Amino acid sequence: MEKITIAIDGFSSTGKSTLAKQLAKELEYVYVDTGAMYRAVAFFAMQNQLIGADFFEKEELIKVLPAIKLEFRFNADLGFAEMYLNGENVEKPIRTIEVSNFVSRVAEVSEVRAKLVEQQQEMGTNKAIVMDGRDIGTVVFPNAELKIFMTASAETRAQRRFDELQQKGDDVSYEDVLKNVVERDYIDTHREDSPLVIADDAIEIDNSYLTREEQFAAVLELVNDVVKTA
Repeated sequence: MEKITIAIDGFSSTGKSTLAKQLAKELEYVYVDTGAMYRAVAFFAMQNQLIGADFFEKEELIKVLPAIKLEFRFNADLGFAEMYLNGENVEKPIRTIEVSNFVSRVAEVSEVRAKLVEQQQEMGTNKAIVMDGRDIGTVVFPNAELKIFMTASAETRAQRRFDELQQKGDDVSYEDVLKNVVERDYIDTHREDSPLVIADDAIEIDNSYLTREEQFAAVLELVNDVVKTA
């Protein structure tokens, strides 16, 4: 069967990673969560006092970028790869609301984006890859055979994120999560370098009222259609 590149872009908390993992497992493709990469850099910045509520030492972060080593390591028990930062598993701490509050600001930095995009493109050299993020279909893989753009109302996405964080035991309020979602939307769509936009040839999916199963079935059908003609 012909191997293709699948690029999944969209707003935060639209379930991009869940869909990408489902597809990668079904197709036996490599899955890459680019959001985890940006979250790891933001977590590094937080750990090293380079970013906070009222400051961002952007130039210092740029200087230490060579010291940031990112890699995905497959976890057989979980069925997907986890994010490692300088040899340490950071899959859990990078998913907190605290990291969410800073990740879009870190992702605005052109030097950060250049470093990560280069790594992402290397990962997709042999195709057979599913990658999700904000600029996969527009910047990382502009020639991807299938591009999906996912969206949903801010309220729906905030509720999903709130439920997810509560299940993990995080002490957060729905209002704070909604505020974070709206702020990230604004930053992601208004940054100068690679803003979040829908690629001209992307297929838009509003999953506000779709179950995960319905969404997966619809996208898998799109994949099969593309593979047949590839």
